[in-house]
Amino acid sequence: MLTPFLTVLPIFALVFAGWAARRGGALGPGAASEVNRFVVWLALPALLFDIMASAKPAEIWQPGFILAFGLGCGAVFAPVVALRLAQGRGAAEGAIDGLNASYANAGYMGFPLALAVAGETGLGPTLIATILTVSVLFALAILLIECAGQQGARPLRAAARLAGALARNPMLIAPALGAAAMLGGLEQPAPMARFLDLLGGAASPCALVGLGLFLANEGARAEGPETAPKPASPAPRPGRGADVWMLSVLKLVAHPLATWAIAGPLLGLPAAQAQMATLLAALPTGTGPFMLAEYYGRPAATTGRVVLVTTALSVLSISALLAWRA
Repeated sequence: MLTPFLTVLPIFALVFAGWAARRGGALGPGAASEVNRFVVWLALPALLFDIMASAKPAEIWQPGFILAFGLGCGAVFAPVVALRLAQGRGAAEGAIDGLNASYANAGYMGFPLALAVAGETGLGPTLIATILTVSVLFALAILLIECAGQQGARPLRAAARLAGALARNPMLIAPALGAAAMLGGLEQPAPMARFLDLLGGAASPCALVGLGLFLANEGARAEGPETAPKPASPAPRPGRGADVWMLSVLKLVAHPLATWAIAGPLLGLPAAQAQMATLLAALPTGTGPFMLAEYYGRPAATTGRVVLVTTALSVLSISALLAWRA
């Protein structure tokens, strides 16, 4: 019980720091947007490039694990997107909610947890899960959002706009360049490696502080027009509480269950690999969906609450999973 609690405690501390800074007046109503812009345009691209460029091809080429974890994400992501389309909410909202239900916080929580549970042998699978989550799954969601933004345009014009939007997106450019560096065997000079380490290291803490700032803005809006800053995103839909709990259950229960079924009974992976894939899938929702919602001006209240709810409940769910694993 202590290991998951100690792992999630710094996350809540960073979210609270952002909330307290905004509510105490140290940071203004536009801070959440500006912090998020810093993460999206500088810190997160540096982290994505560094993860891809620093990976060893042999370290990340574990086809069975890649298939199990990737299909586990898809088994949750795709139905949520399909549900939102059937409800008439559109591909953009479907993509963000799909991430809410399948975007495991492998990069921030996965490494310390894997190290505590499996030692050095758990770091390779965690790196694979991080790449699949922050690069592949993220890129798929961006593609859906960009496609949704081109609806109604002529096919050739829509395709040109889509290609241009994707080519300018730093969250796609960075991992693509990192993959090219990895495949080309390029060694990063020491100053560049240090630069990426410093800048990329700011991505997770700044995203969590930004989440706290956003939640403080939400609270200020709820208190009345006198204290409410100008909304940065459209008003949340009615019934978002039900959405939060549905997405949280999908993330903490359906995602690891689907991953276990694929890794074990379906693919027959070794027990250690199947258990590690399940454990990583059981991690709470990371801040990626929140950053994406803010970046594209989509409603982010539901996403922010899913991050908090899944992170809080993961103390219990991961502890139960570790007890079952033992």
